[in-house]
Amino acid sequence: MILSRPALLRRSLLVMPALAALPAQAQGLRTPRQAEGPYYPAAIPADADADLLRVAGQAAPARGIPLLLTGVVRSADGSGLAGAVIEIWQADAQGIYLHPRDPRQAQRDSGFQGYGRAVADGAGRYAFRTIRPGLYPGRTPHIHLRAQPAGGGAGLTTQVYFPGEPRNETDGLLRRVAPESRALLMARVTPVDGGQRAEFDVFVA
Repeated sequence: MILSRPALLRRSLLVMPALAALPAQAQGLRTPRQAEGPYYPAAIPADADADLLRVAGQAAPARGIPLLLTGVVRSADGSGLAGAVIEIWQADAQGIYLHPRDPRQAQRDSGFQGYGRAVADGAGRYAFRTIRPGLYPGRTPHIHLRAQPAGGGAGLTTQVYFPGEPRNETDGLLRRVAPESRALLMARVTPVDGGQRAEFDVFVA
């Protein structure tokens, strides 16, 4: 079932567990920065909400494995950053981006939004409905994510990865990250009815 757009973020946040205090060893963490990549949208699409499974004016929903991407935007001390702006962009189920430089643009899934934007709630929580990204040539599956604290300040651009993917071991960008920091780039994935859920907290400062 696809939730109506007004209910999307509210319903997604309601199913998220209550925030727990972070362990002492989590204090001072910072999510590793990752490249924005060549396919950040050349122009922000008219439909740029947090539900990437539906595109305004398109009857068919996105193809692929539905994914509920949730998490908390945190400061270095672990507290949630209310009002942070989160953007994601990614390939469709075939590994094609919403960008004119992607050579397979003509085959892209027009029912997949490709880019989304959300504002974190009062506890720093965010949620997107998207799909498990398809394989882009030369890369392991990933979702680009940018988090910008409310009121300005240093933002963070990174990439969300999925544990257990065979290409993780050979992905050039992921291998550049120190082994002890790679865990901060891995989503916590669990099955849910009709798809998957991926939790990914972002430490921006």
